[in-house]
Amino acid sequence: MSIYKKILFTGSTGRFGKVFKKINNSNKFIYPTSKQLDIINQSSILNFFKKNKIDLVIHCAALSRPMNIHIEKPIESISTNIIGTANLVNECIKRNIKIIYFSTNYVYPGLKGNYNEKSSLNPINNYAWSKLGGECAVKVYEKSLILRICMTEKPFIHKKAFKNMNTNFIFHEDVAKFLPKLFKYKGVLNVGGPIQSVYNFTKKFNPKIKGINLKKNKHNLNILNCSMNINKLKKLLK
Repeated sequence: MSIYKKILFTGSTGRFGKVFKKINNSNKFIYPTSKQLDIINQSSILNFFKKNKIDLVIHCAALSRPMNIHIEKPIESISTNIIGTANLVNECIKRNIKIIYFSTNYVYPGLKGNYNEKSSLNPINNYAWSKLGGECAVKVYEKSLILRICMTEKPFIHKKAFKNMNTNFIFHEDVAKFLPKLFKYKGVLNVGGPIQSVYNFTKKFNPKIKGINLKKNKHNLNILNCSMNINKLKKLLK
């Protein structure tokens, strides 16, 4: 049973947020829209926390796809993923509230795979850099949990899948179901499924999916193996 009576979930209109809200529809969760809680606006955050007694923050709100937006609109990327996260962390510190932050497996170098929580970091793209920027703010605060997650929609939205790219894909709904079991932990945690190619993951659910190889070049060489070691997660979920 969770010790938290009121849990703020940011990003409830996003892909994962919609799934999480459907599965976790208890009245202990608060799911504000971006208009009700604008994480870029400190006054909005202050007013929201004054009106709502929060015990735990699950911070999923972020600028993600399309990935090129982090190159074309870096100010939006920085404002939302880095500054917005820092704003929330500051408020949590002031009010002694725990925060759980959704990061990405893309903060790892993506060269050899099987990265554990203590492995060196070298984000593979601007999106991952922006998420690591958010991690920095969260890491400073002791009452926090950083989740480096590798998840995807169900059904898989693409008609083709890479055979030579290894990762830890897990469906949104699976993470939504076990996430409450992680509320009590702190630190950094890799979250995903077993290490396998994107193709092997998807063909179990779509036998007709076409397998292709990602052609190696200087721009994508470091995304061929972003896989993580999830032994810590498996122990916590036992």
